[in-house]
Amino acid sequence: MLESLPKETVTPDRGKEFSGHPELTEKLNVEVYFPDPHAPWQRGTNENTNGLLREYFPKGSDLTEVEHLIIQEWEDKLNNRPRKCLNWKTPYEVFYGINVHLI
Repeated sequence: MLESLPKETVTPDRGKEFSGHPELTEKLNVEVYFPDPHAPWQRGTNENTNGLLREYFPKGSDLTEVEHLIIQEWEDKLNNRPRKCLNWKTPYEVFYGINVHLI
């Protein structure tokens, strides 16, 4: 699924879920950049997105207790919200390569 998307680097947090990064690097032909510990400014877009998520789910929220449809609703709102880092396009537009004109 990710093979067809434009990409330059992947910048994960320091969690164990990225322990398989060599396979990701090979399959996607992309560099994985690991930020320094306790340096959130090195992952600005990710930290900004976390802040947007906190508008809907406060830090410490147990998402296993939230209905799937509610999570999907907020996911759709965030993916259709224009972002400065995407030249004011939405993540949806960039991911699918289409233009959505919001009125």
